[in-house]
Amino acid sequence: MDRLEGMRLFVRVAEMGSFAAVAKQMNVARSVITRQVAALEAHLGTKLIARSTRRLSLTSAGAGYLEKCREILGLVEAAEAGLTDERQAPRGQIRITLPLSFGVRQLMPLLGDFMRQNPEIALELDFNDRRSNLIEGGFDLAIRIADRLEPGDVARKIGGSRGVIAAAPQYLAQRGRPQHPQDLLAHECFGYLLETRPSWSFFVDGELRWFPVTGRLQANNGEALVAAAVQGLGIVRGPTFILETAVRSAQLEILLPDYPTLELGIYAVFPGNRYLPHRVRALVDFLAERIGPRPPWDTILPK
Repeated sequence: MDRLEGMRLFVRVAEMGSFAAVAKQMNVARSVITRQVAALEAHLGTKLIARSTRRLSLTSAGAGYLEKCREILGLVEAAEAGLTDERQAPRGQIRITLPLSFGVRQLMPLLGDFMRQNPEIALELDFNDRRSNLIEGGFDLAIRIADRLEPGDVARKIGGSRGVIAAAPQYLAQRGRPQHPQDLLAHECFGYLLETRPSWSFFVDGELRWFPVTGRLQANNGEALVAAAVQGLGIVRGPTFILETAVRSAQLEILLPDYPTLELGIYAVFPGNRYLPHRVRALVDFLAERIGPRPPWDTILPK
């Protein structure tokens, strides 16, 4: 048997928790995967995976062997790649999951430039605002926007975006302009459904404080909330990369500039502590350089 290939399959099964899921991802019969893992167990003389009707689980021997396999496979990939990567242009497919609005509005022009510069690169893009499991989804990379990373995330920060609140001139003419975050309770403040807290945060005298807000409109997409704000229906809170166009065209005005909100980090997140292919590293380096420490969307903020 090919022990390295057996290790690779074992790691995939352990990470995805299913023979069937691995078989589907590889487009082979489930029996092919089970036979290879069984052959690896026979070679080692011990059970690595405990089978059940619901989900697979690792034996104590399997858990220890999994970490060793990851180390070995990482070294093999690094050794092979080191002979060729730096001498060759990036090539191959990169599967990316990325937020809908940021991906379409800001990343697509950059990804197009990257593809023009690297004609042997193919991209598969999954636009999704929800957090995806990179291993189960077979992704090479995720772009995530958050004020902090989740425990266990392996990531590189490639940029940032400030949060702002804004409203249309016609709304402000009718309802007045809030002067302090506590004034927002008397206004129509749109809700973002992927957030559960009915309050907005601001730095007041250097301290982060939360202020309750209410509103009749909620949505799970920032572009929709910006469109509603442009119609004069209320106040929208969002990152500068979404509000940029509406603010520059004077359709929306930034409110409470003296009370900043948390900065959001833009991160490239990787599927665990495994070797990062040259093509993925090249893309992340490219995005970090093009976005830069002062992203163009943040220039809408008052100086």
